[in-house]
Amino acid sequence: MFIEGKNAVRQAIENGTTINKVMIDKNLSSRKDELVCLIAQHKIKIEYLPKTVLDKKSKTSHHQGFIAEAVDFVYSELEDILAYAEEKGDDPFIVLLDGIEDPHNFGAIIRSCECAGVHGIIIPKNRACTVNETVIRTSTGAISNMKIAKVTNLKEAIETLKENDVWVYSAEIGGENLYKQKLNRRIAIIIGSEGKGIKPSIKACSDAVLTLPLQGKVNSLNASVACGIVVFEVLRQKLEN
Repeated sequence: MFIEGKNAVRQAIENGTTINKVMIDKNLSSRKDELVCLIAQHKIKIEYLPKTVLDKKSKTSHHQGFIAEAVDFVYSELEDILAYAEEKGDDPFIVLLDGIEDPHNFGAIIRSCECAGVHGIIIPKNRACTVNETVIRTSTGAISNMKIAKVTNLKEAIETLKENDVWVYSAEIGGENLYKQKLNRRIAIIIGSEGKGIKPSIKACSDAVLTLPLQGKVNSLNASVACGIVVFEVLRQKLEN
């Protein structure tokens, strides 16, 4: 798997991702570049190549002169996410994605969740985007700090969360006003797919439905934007608690 872009490569190194080598544009103005020094400090193999070669290898077309060849992304278990929250002394704060297929949306969601202090993200194994080069690039390094669990059945994952006293909310139209709900608790938020939203069978498993009070004529938001708004409202309430 390739990790592309200066920030993404830096984050991967600093978070201990196993990297076989980093391919660097040989036309960089200085080999004393801060990131180049960091790569050398970690004794990672460096291969200087023409930019045209990097362009051909790039999956995102935004490598910024740095492409790291890393081992495939290692997924966590749902239990790892719960344990991580407990280790930090926090109430669990988790996001479940029901069928997010756009890697740019997935990457943006990871970035928002990491910034908001989400302990982990749960995705289904089937009919959903998994971690790839575009997701890593779009997350701008945030994925190196985020636990992601890939589960066979979202319903079973929701039941496991409830067994651990986690309140599960669906973010969807037709529910209660987001800003009038108590969210500073053990919480999980379900975000639906770009086109169809949350499946009725999954929404039925949630404790309540949270709705953004939209004021315009358009009745929906991009999935990553909606996720960002919801998780930061949860964070706001936690900080005020």
